[in-house]
Amino acid sequence: MRLFLMTALTMTAFAANSVFARLALGDGAMDPASYTLIRILAGALMLVLLVGLGARGRGRMRSTGSVASALALFGYAAGFSYAYVALETGIGALILFACVQATMIGWAVARGDRPLPLEWLGLIAAFAAFVWLVSPGLAAPDPLGAALMAGAGIAWGIYSLRGRGVGDPLAGTAGAFVLAAPLGVGLALVGLAGLAASPFGVLMAVASGALASGLGYALWYRVLGSLTATQAGIVQLTVPVIAALGGIAFLGEPLTLRFALASTAILGGVAVAIVARGRRGPAPSAVTRSDQ
Repeated sequence: MRLFLMTALTMTAFAANSVFARLALGDGAMDPASYTLIRILAGALMLVLLVGLGARGRGRMRSTGSVASALALFGYAAGFSYAYVALETGIGALILFACVQATMIGWAVARGDRPLPLEWLGLIAAFAAFVWLVSPGLAAPDPLGAALMAGAGIAWGIYSLRGRGVGDPLAGTAGAFVLAAPLGVGLALVGLAGLAASPFGVLMAVASGALASGLGYALWYRVLGSLTATQAGIVQLTVPVIAALGGIAFLGEPLTLRFALASTAILGGVAVAIVARGRRGPAPSAVTRSDQ
């Protein structure tokens, strides 16, 4: 029961990133550049505090953090923020999740992994549903927003792949946030003329960075040791669903038939692929790092 509650809390924290962003950005309470900067700074501060401010903590971050990972993290955070100006909460989370998984699975295939027929079936079904979700139509998501979120998902997939061999993932994440902070400052300076931040928007960015990201990652790395790779992959399928429910509850967003059908097919297809992979052997460790 304790593991279940901790896992549920972690998935809720990851989904909350989408809700916080939409609350701040959807109604113009904050501009995307400011939101990105404050989220990264708040996340960096929380993670540094968790790792430790002493020489040992700084050493852990230096030994695991990297500029390349920081660039991927920044690409995710910036694309995520700009996408949520136009996308609804659940659709954004679904596009993000699908592209993260597609990036990691695609890399595994490029490296020589050969999925079984059942895995291919699940992946093809998920891809077809994703194409249908973003294809033009009255209920289609904003094209630019969808493209930005897809880019954010690819960036997070790259970050996850880079972190799969890190022995101290919490310190590595803290180091990446610290290194990404100057990039956030640069983005804010580029968009200086359009910066706008209400107290509510700042609160949402801090909550996203410090709570949903910082504490969320710390809790995730703690429960990972008690989950198999298949279980870790499956539980993450709940994140877009929780995010959609949050959008309905806190923003009054409608639940469309197109989203319901597409999300069922995408998440179901990925679930089939994960279960099939789990039955034939250990899943790549990157799958366990595809959090938000």
